[in-house]
Amino acid sequence: MRRMRPLSQVREQLESAETDFLLFSQTICPYCTRAERTLDAHGFTYTEVNLDHHEGLREDVVAETRHRTVPVVFDLRGDEPVFVGGSDHLLEYL
Repeated sequence: MRRMRPLSQVREQLESAETDFLLFSQTICPYCTRAERTLDAHGFTYTEVNLDHHEGLREDVVAETRHRTVPVVFDLRGDEPVFVGGSDHLLEYL
C-alpha cells in the first residue's frame, strides 16, 4: 500500500469516483467478483471501471501501480487515493 501520483486517465477515474473505493476490473474475473463481494460485505461503496471498455487505461494502471492483474483497488476515503492492490491485498487491508 503506497500513496501515488496517478497518470491522466487514472487520475480522471480517481477524481470522478464519489465512492469509498475504486475497482479496476475486467469482464471475466473471479478475483474481481471476490473484491466486489468483500466491499459489499463491509458496506463500502465502490466504482467499478471495466478495463475492457477503456482503451489504453490498463497500460496506464499497470505503469502507475506495477500491478499487472485485476482487480486493481484504490481506497478513496482519505485526502489522497491509496493503492491497495488486488483482491488478496484488499482482504488484508480491511
